[in-house]
Amino acid sequence: MKMTKEQARRRKKIRIRKKISGTASRPRLVVFRSNKHIYAQLVDDLVGKTMTASSSCALSKGDEAVKLTRKTAEAVGMDIAAKAKELNIDKVVFDRGGYIYHGRVKALADGAREGGLKF
Repeated sequence: MKMTKEQARRRKKIRIRKKISGTASRPRLVVFRSNKHIYAQLVDDLVGKTMTASSSCALSKGDEAVKLTRKTAEAVGMDIAAKAKELNIDKVVFDRGGYIYHGRVKALADGAREGGLKF
């Protein structure tokens, strides 16, 4: 039986998570990509808490529909970087969540770097 794309992504995600972990001084920047939105959050794995989060949903203004583009993903990256700066965080561990480092995931990472985060 052939593995679906989602099953393959989950296997990759488990492989990645075995190797990386976030701390209070260097949290894990987690990316989740759906068909309509992109989400990012900073997680302290020692405590098991989300420190801050951002998404394309949060950046949308009122009832205005957000088009999910690389530009939107970059804006989410800039927003999470700004929120991290408020918490005095400048270094993170990037967790791409099993997604290929390409397109919207790469744009979010580039936006976070542009906002001042170091991976």
